Amino acid sequence: MPFAAQKKGETISGTIDEYDRRAETKSVIDYSYHLIITDPNKDVLDELPSAFERGITSFKVFMTYATRVSDAQFLDILTVARRHGGLTMVHAENHDMLTWMSNALTEAGYTEPRFHAPARPGIAEEEAINRAISLSKLANAPLMIVHVSTPAGAELVAKARMDGAYVFSETCPQYIFLTREDLDRPNLDGAKYICSPPLRDVATQEALWRHIAGGTFNVVSSDHAPYRFDESGKFSNGRDVDFRGFANGMPGIEMRLPLMFSEGVLKGRISVNQFVALSSTNAARLYGMLPRKGTLSIGADADIAIWDPSETRIAGEMHDAMDYNPFEGMKITGWPTTVMCRGQRVIDEGKLLAKPGYGNFIRRGRTDLSGLTGTSLPETEPQTNFGVEIFK
Repeated sequence: MPFAAQKKGETISGTIDEYDRRAETKSVIDYSYHLIITDPNKDVLDELPSAFERGITSFKVFMTYATRVSDAQFLDILTVARRHGGLTMVHAENHDMLTWMSNALTEAGYTEPRFHAPARPGIAEEEAINRAISLSKLANAPLMIVHVSTPAGAELVAKARMDGAYVFSETCPQYIFLTREDLDRPNLDGAKYICSPPLRDVATQEALWRHIAGGTFNVVSSDHAPYRFDESGKFSNGRDVDFRGFANGMPGIEMRLPLMFSEGVLKGRISVNQFVALSSTNAARLYGMLPRKGTLSIGADADIAIWDPSETRIAGEMHDAMDYNPFEGMKITGWPTTVMCRGQRVIDEGKLLAKPGYGNFIRRGRTDLSGLTGTSLPETEPQTNFGVEIFK
């Protein structure tokens, strides 16, 4: 699912209307979107329940960038989402730590793309994840921590779930297949690999694989944020800038499943059932699409990917209008041959068959919290808080 991003000063309905207009005549598959909240003032919070009425039940906030929210605003959004059965997602990095590190590096003359990695240290993610989990526990509200890139962050998630907290997490292919060494490629090629959180190291890759296999990560997503390697994309601020000036993000949507099958299933890191859960079923459960999506069962939409487990390709040009592939040159075994949506062939042998507008908007329901009890704090429970019910 893509994101629908609220602009500062924009209403919730205005944001949704704009993305509806974009999608309804262009999408070739069924779709929904996560709503990014950047301006959670009182009017926006009062309007937020209308998103649930329109079938949008997941919301994203940032703890860094100009679009970041305060902890109090984060709590407000968590509380509204909890009341309506929704899920709040968070980009967790400590903004002040990132700013301090970036300033220290650039003032010392360290400006090349490779310094994007030390400018965003793992401890900044760890601190923000810990804080986000604490806020989620206080509000007793479901939380999805997106694109986790560090073992320490994953361990915080695992501990929170052991405590019964409604905390979920995802990681992405770039954190298990690429490293910070890619940021040091010559001729500004390192800018292709600038994403946030940044790429880490080989030891981190192996630790994240263990968390994938062990169930810490519910989903492996793409975090697809494509910018062409030219002045319209990565170099929109010019080429003679420090690492902060290059567009932040990389493509990955088309490579996600082949990479996970080839390097996960075929190399014995995960089972086929785990592959399906991480790529489909868990997302459908958490984002309120079961039983319509994410399962092959009577009454479900016939959304099916037919997979050739032996087809081998060398990663190269994809179908995303990009001029580079971060995983270019990697040998991939296993590739989808046919993709069906509601029983109709959308792609067959690499050819797009569906017409723009075939895709339907999917109205989503509540997040499935099966197996978790939530958290009970004495300060928020009526029986230990002088009879006061704070969260209704």
